Amino acid sequence: MNIEAIMQTAPVIPVLVIEDAATARPLAEALVKGGLRVLEVTLRTEAALEAIAEMKKVEGAIVGAGTVVNTDQFEQVMKADAEFIVSPGLTDRLGDAIVRSGVPYLPGIANAGDIMRGLDLGLTHFKFFPAETSGGLKALKALAAPFYQCKFCPTGGISAATAPEWLAFDPILCVGGSWVTPKGASYEQVEALAREAAALPR
Repeated sequence: MNIEAIMQTAPVIPVLVIEDAATARPLAEALVKGGLRVLEVTLRTEAALEAIAEMKKVEGAIVGAGTVVNTDQFEQVMKADAEFIVSPGLTDRLGDAIVRSGVPYLPGIANAGDIMRGLDLGLTHFKFFPAETSGGLKALKALAAPFYQCKFCPTGGISAATAPEWLAFDPILCVGGSWVTPKGASYEQVEALAREAAALPR
């Protein structure tokens, strides 16, 4: 799958912080059952790499690594068989390494210079991050105008209440969010939240 196909799989990509790898597989099962197949496991915990490997065992799951900030981490997640890469920003060194590998890549951007750096690398699909504190939908609409060939996945501060407004903007293929996996929620609750998110119009 290329990055556009991944982004179009569901309207929401859950952004996951996994503290205990033992919870990874049942969490993935609940999300996939609810209709959210694309899962971003952030490299914010020691359990992340094992969590990616566990989630990949779930039929239908498309598991990627998020918060990848350097080439060392990129090599680590490749060994864990991550199916796509998400980074909070974009550097030439990291971007070049991922592009050369052929792995689907969604780099973070927050301004025109970031997008131009991505275009220089041959990229046209970006994560707008952090979405709300970077000016929100108004800012992204202004950025998207000159970069008409680009598609976006806003992430950061987006909720179930605000997601529909973001998704109504044509260049946005999906949004990233953590609201589908609130702390303390049961797997049944996660599945229900995933089902609601998967049904969002776009």
